[in-house]
Amino acid sequence: MTMSLRLTLKPNERVIIGGAVLRNGPSQVRLAVENEVPVLREADILSPRAVRTPCERIYLALQLLYVDPGAAARHEAAYRELAEEVLAAAPSCRPHLEAIAGHLAARNYYRALKRAQGLLRHERRLLAHVQ
Repeated sequence: MTMSLRLTLKPNERVIIGGAVLRNGPSQVRLAVENEVPVLREADILSPRAVRTPCERIYLALQLLYVDPGAAARHEAAYRELAEEVLAAAPSCRPHLEAIAGHLAARNYYRALKRAQGLLRHERRLLAHVQ
């Protein structure tokens, strides 16, 4: 028996459910997602227009892998290419990338995406030292 996922959306909050981008109206709403589909809250969504750094490109590839399973092979290939580039430029990212790779091997794309948030924080710390 699958438990439903309960979401409470704030006014005007966006969410991706099963590949569809939804925006809530002017009042709070509660939803129950009763089947297994990708769900991504606005706080975890990275818009392609907002991508500026190598690790953000990795995050976007993982986000697409999670919400667009029909093109999984293409998104995973993009992730692997980007991860190799980041690892060559910043070897200190290895623990993050290895953890992500473990989640990808288990086909747990949501956990890989959540783990990539740590990679983004690490990248911000690296870039702060450069500036």
